[in-house]
Amino acid sequence: MFALEFPPLSHIVNWPGFIADGEIYEVNKVVLIYGFAVVLTSMIFILGNKKQLVPTGAQNLAEISVEFVDQQLIEPTIGHTERRWLSPFMLSLFFYIFFTNIFEVIPIIQMPANARIALPLFLALLSYVIYHGAGFKEHGPLGYLKHTMVPPGVPAALLILVVPIEFVSKFLVQPFSHTVRLFANLLAGHILLVTFAVLSAGLWTLNWTVIFLPLPVFAVVFFTAFELMVSFLQAYVFTLLFGVYFGAAVSHEH
Repeated sequence: MFALEFPPLSHIVNWPGFIADGEIYEVNKVVLIYGFAVVLTSMIFILGNKKQLVPTGAQNLAEISVEFVDQQLIEPTIGHTERRWLSPFMLSLFFYIFFTNIFEVIPIIQMPANARIALPLFLALLSYVIYHGAGFKEHGPLGYLKHTMVPPGVPAALLILVVPIEFVSKFLVQPFSHTVRLFANLLAGHILLVTFAVLSAGLWTLNWTVIFLPLPVFAVVFFTAFELMVSFLQAYVFTLLFGVYFGAAVSHEH
């Protein structure tokens, strides 16, 4: 009889702790990924900061990576506005998200930390505080509220409708969408990989059904390659959106 048992969602994204103290704290696979991502992100800056005139090996890769983020994410969104202090943050944001994503396809670990909503929510709220804080500093409290909620050229009679819509969009929906875009994409990819992996294992052990095994195996290979792209793309999009939000907050043009 053909029967497959897929693990419940709670088993896919929740991992038992290696070190735990009741409800106070727990160190599990996701926490380890956070730590590895910090180390790997730090290595990018350490290697990129070497003083060799002609970079080689890992240093060359680090410099190319930093230059890519600088030219493709920072320069188009914020230009030279607040660049001195914002560039390190955007660089860290991109690499940290990328490394927490890429563990989806690392053997044994095979878990993207951003498939748990806690990290995407924290990063989105941190970004939210930074770009709105910069906006309030640039325009002043009343000036920034007018800047974000009163589009130019809107007839006064329509402001009673436009202002609440802009407030909900900029101050309530924006951090939520920033969070969900990262979280949902990584969770969906993780579920797909687990589904086809379980299907492959099930077909392998169900006698004659092994003839269908190449199909889910191909799907596992395909979605693994696809998740490599998604890991990069979601880090890119999250960081790009932060730059766009920041640029809009401090700009003096609509």
